[in-house]
Amino acid sequence: MRTGAVIVAAGLSSRMGDFKPMLNVGAISISQRIIATLKQSDVSRIVFVTGYRADDLEHHLTRNGVLFLRNPNYRTTDMFESACIGLQYLEDKCDRVLFTPVDIPLFTSDTVKALLASEAELAVPVCNGMTGHPILMSAPVIERILQDKGDDGLRGALSRCGVEETRIDVADRGILMDMDTQEDYTALLNYHNSQLVRPIVRVALAREKPFFDSQTALLLALIDELGSVSRACKRMQISYSSGWQMLNTVEAQSGICLVKRSQGGAKGSSSSLTEEGKRFLHAFERYESAVRQAAAKLYLDMIGSDIFSEQAIPADEEQS
Repeated sequence: MRTGAVIVAAGLSSRMGDFKPMLNVGAISISQRIIATLKQSDVSRIVFVTGYRADDLEHHLTRNGVLFLRNPNYRTTDMFESACIGLQYLEDKCDRVLFTPVDIPLFTSDTVKALLASEAELAVPVCNGMTGHPILMSAPVIERILQDKGDDGLRGALSRCGVEETRIDVADRGILMDMDTQEDYTALLNYHNSQLVRPIVRVALAREKPFFDSQTALLLALIDELGSVSRACKRMQISYSSGWQMLNTVEAQSGICLVKRSQGGAKGSSSSLTEEGKRFLHAFERYESAVRQAAAKLYLDMIGSDIFSEQAIPADEEQS
């Protein structure tokens, strides 16, 4: 079952007085933290919906293996419109999608895994009787959300979608902690510093040098989807020359021809993955998922809460 995620980060951050998506929690920004948590939970496609200061945020996240969509009307629309931009993009690409605004960054991978394990059509995490984020939606629910007029926002649309909400109890206060003000941000930092250490794994293949990782995998998936190296690079906010450099490095190191190029014609040039390239991409995605699952189990078996349970440790996280 293919799982995607939509993170909405289009707003003006007016109450905070600073640009929320790029504020740090520990060694990384809240945006990078959400990405790391979702990747640890085996989410395959992560979409950031940007608006205000889109260029800054997209540049900040360029190497984090996510793709970007913009809400051009972010000044006059609410979060529901931004959510629909991301959900519409993933509707026919994923069986289920997690949704969260960017200013709720401290939910844990255990919460995400609990939502996914429920196999519910529509699921929300609950802590101390209160619902929070992320919200899990199946493809049929997303279809109904996209047909809704958005009265009372996303919560209103979900209440009208005709699918009963499954409430998943979790011991995770992070699902409730947003950061609209500086006081919220201070409370969030204090809570973060009391959390346990967690493993973060970055998977890459190398021969003489590293040549393939999750960033490269996303580029290939977008080329296959969009039929264009140029459009794939634009969606990832990397330069066209950088995209081709990545592809050429993979082909030189692996000996695999990844991309077919078609020049000219009435519709112009196009690109697509070779059959060998598709097999390689799918094999890497399965391998990456298995490595992360194994790493999580090894962490619990060999380190886990026995070492860190009595300490309040600021998470010294590695940027993926």
